[in-house]
Amino acid sequence: MSFLPLHLQPGVDLRRALETPMAEQGCEATFIVSGIGSLDQARLRLAGAAEELELNGALEVLTLAGSVAMNGSHLHASLANAQGRVLGGHLYYGCRVRTTAEVLLALLPDWHFRRECDAATGYGELAPRRREGLPG
Repeated sequence: MSFLPLHLQPGVDLRRALETPMAEQGCEATFIVSGIGSLDQARLRLAGAAEELELNGALEVLTLAGSVAMNGSHLHASLANAQGRVLGGHLYYGCRVRTTAEVLLALLPDWHFRRECDAATGYGELAPRRREGLPG
């Protein structure tokens, strides 16, 4: 396992910026260890909701966590607005960094992550596998 700290600039799509290093590093499995920063636009899907919610204005990223697979990500965030109200949910594309985002990625070069349909949940769930030719 190796760690990759990211400092993301204003205007960057947060989710895309988290998925890009995998390809650049030749890694097929990544976890977001920690993330903080600010957004001026966010798209979240709240628990049990069918559609996503778009938020605009100054937002603080309080927590950011998840996994990044070759065929999709599963990311959660909690965000606070200017009044201190907190919302959390699944992070979608279209979350734009306002001033900065600081994220620590854990790259797992011995693993291959894919999302596969799970009959029990009906969702694409994480299917972690050790890369071929590696012990264990």
